[in-house]
Amino acid sequence: MSEARDLLDLYTRAPLLELGDLADRARERRHPHGVVTYIVDRNINYTNVCVADCGFCAFARRPKHAEGYTLSFEQIGEKIEETKALGGVQILIQGGHNPYIPFGWYLDLLRYIKAYHPIHVHGFSPSEVDFFATRFRMDAREVVRELRAAGLDSIPGGGGEILVQRVRDIAAPKKAGADRWLEIMEIAHEEGMKTSVTMMYGLGETPAERIEHLTRVRDVQARTGGFTAFITWPLQPENTPEFSHMAKTDATEYLRTVAISRIALDNVPNLQASWVTMGMKVGQTALRFGCNDFGSLMIEENVVSAANTTHRTTIDEMERLIRDAGFTPARRTQDYRVLLPSGEAVAASALPPADAAVPALAAA
Repeated sequence: MSEARDLLDLYTRAPLLELGDLADRARERRHPHGVVTYIVDRNINYTNVCVADCGFCAFARRPKHAEGYTLSFEQIGEKIEETKALGGVQILIQGGHNPYIPFGWYLDLLRYIKAYHPIHVHGFSPSEVDFFATRFRMDAREVVRELRAAGLDSIPGGGGEILVQRVRDIAAPKKAGADRWLEIMEIAHEEGMKTSVTMMYGLGETPAERIEHLTRVRDVQARTGGFTAFITWPLQPENTPEFSHMAKTDATEYLRTVAISRIALDNVPNLQASWVTMGMKVGQTALRFGCNDFGSLMIEENVVSAANTTHRTTIDEMERLIRDAGFTPARRTQDYRVLLPSGEAVAASALPPADAAVPALAAA
């Protein structure tokens, strides 16, 4: 029996708590210190104008739509300063495929941020990189190199959805295909950039296609080692152009999916809980289903909330939920180094045993 078939059988047939226990043990083997991390950052969607026409997106607006916008550099700078004032260490900057913005605008934006509002910039998903390459007749590697030289620090895993072409042809036929999306991630890794990787499920894919997505991610990671974390969440169908008739995925399916992700992705170091889509209690439960990271404080979020899914939290609540699940909370950087109270960032593997780490990290 193939490994993919074994994973599929486990995903679809194992009792929920048995599957969760296997994932929890896999998490503990990789993260034995009893620490669950989180980050303070902000999602900045620089434009909502988009020609990709993804059937599941409630956020985008077509060109010339009255609700379309593009933020100015000054507006983005203000958002960054607000983020830093709240202890933020990163911005996640993504936007629509806007045909009116020249490539130089993106480079100038990155230079502006680094010159006047320095912060880690986690931005421009593979789908955006592919759009830039196509729109401006550039090689994808050249796009990545120019963005990096201008100040881009890392690339998010947005636009991954399901990395099976049959599904992408239905849900997002105008956007980078499965092979192209993974190719751009490999290019970024080869150019020395770290990236995250995602899976949004609930688009009508089969369980086998979800497993195929996971195995494709693992294969890329085996070649490059460039993925820092995996994040999965279900489709939020409300207000979407073509998927509003779909039922929301329940907590059980989410927990099964994060658990099989932890088991399958044994070479991806971190697994993030998606409380933004599932709510705080399900996010907390996911910490015992393979997740070792509680994601972001999410000072600002626009895409999921456009689909009428709005969960908000505070640092105190995040840390309380992490402790109540039996872990020690710790703030982190984008590359998953833990921020100590002194401001120093260290690898989690350098931390003392969990019982000794609690007092120092709780104050971080």
